Amino acid sequence: MDEWYLDPIFIITVVLAFIVILLFIRVLGLGSKLKKLRKQYLAVMGETGVTNIEEVIVDLKNELDEQREQVDRLQNELRSVQTALPQMKTKLGIHRYNAFSDGGSDLSFSIAIVNEEKDGAVFSGLHGRDSTYVYAKPVEKGESPYPLTPEERKAMQEAK
Repeated sequence: MDEWYLDPIFIITVVLAFIVILLFIRVLGLGSKLKKLRKQYLAVMGETGVTNIEEVIVDLKNELDEQREQVDRLQNELRSVQTALPQMKTKLGIHRYNAFSDGGSDLSFSIAIVNEEKDGAVFSGLHGRDSTYVYAKPVEKGESPYPLTPEERKAMQEAK
C-alpha cells in the first residue's frame, strides 16, 4: 500500500508548489500597485528633475507663501481704491442751451462734474454775440451756496 500521494516528500512538494503559486499571485498584485504608485509619483514630481519629494513640497510651500503675500498686497490696494473711488468726480452731465433769445443757437452750456454723493462743481458758459462768460460754482450734496440756474440743475440731473 505504498501510495505515492501519501509520501511525505510529495505532500511537502505539493504544499511548497501551492505556496509558490500564492506568492507569485501576490507579486503580480504588488507589481500592479507599484506601477500605480509610480504613475502617481511621476504626476506629483512632474518635470521638476528633482528626485526628492521633500524638496518639491518645500518649494510648493514657498510659492504658496509668496502667493498669499501677493494676495494680501492686492487686497490692500483694492481697499484703498474702494475708499478713494466714491470721492472721485466721475459723474458728468452736460446741458447745452440758448442763453439769449435774440438769436444764435445752443452755444451756451452747463457742465456738472460730481461724485456719487453729488459733490463737485458746475461750470456754465454763457455765449453771446460779443463775448463769452464762464462761471464755476461748487456743489455739495447736490446743492450750492450760490443759486443754481435751471440749466445748471438740468446738468446736475444728467450727471449720472
